[in-house]
Amino acid sequence: MHLTPREQERLLLAAAADLARRRLVRGAQIGATEAVALVCDEICEWAWDGVDLAEVIERARTVVPAAALLPGVGTLVPVLEVEALFPWGSTLVHVDAPFGDAVPVDMRPGEVRAAIGSIALAPGAPRRTVVLHNTGQRDVWISSHFPLDQVNSAIEIWFADDSKTGTVPYPDSGAGSTASGDAMAGPLTGCRLDLPAGEAVLLRPGEHSALLAVIRSIQ
Repeated sequence: MHLTPREQERLLLAAAADLARRRLVRGAQIGATEAVALVCDEICEWAWDGVDLAEVIERARTVVPAAALLPGVGTLVPVLEVEALFPWGSTLVHVDAPFGDAVPVDMRPGEVRAAIGSIALAPGAPRRTVVLHNTGQRDVWISSHFPLDQVNSAIEIWFADDSKTGTVPYPDSGAGSTASGDAMAGPLTGCRLDLPAGEAVLLRPGEHSALLAVIRSIQ
């Protein structure tokens, strides 16, 4: 059997979620890894069944009760994100407080504290301002290291100092609506948003946003 990297990741997630379920059946508490895997697995399955995105997010917060978690897990995982395949396409599902409100502690489990001072991200890499426009009918998240030439086709992207590129039809935008064509190829290859690792930007339907992009490679 030949599996794509995406299929391999999905099966690995399912295996970790199954481990969490077996431990819960025994009455054992679960750690952050198993808890995240279990919630993400449920999210992916609800997405496969076509459950509405808002309902998926609401259900995700009820998958693992606080009593089933090892101490500190709620604090360790304040946000959960997983790319799930819905009938209309892939969507980044963003869940705040997936395990309830975190209890403040002096030191989180597994926490790494940075030394005093600033850390430069991608030092020396050229940067340009890009304009992003969500032409679709759903919220779109773009995470820190996601290639801009591979984002959801509902997102128009162009460099702020260039003229707007041509467009191609986008079926989810409604009749007559369009999304970026040339903007998603060529010039944006090797670009990502200049955001700290793990962060993401939300674009709501019709919203424009001007953000700094890192040019990681020149084609």
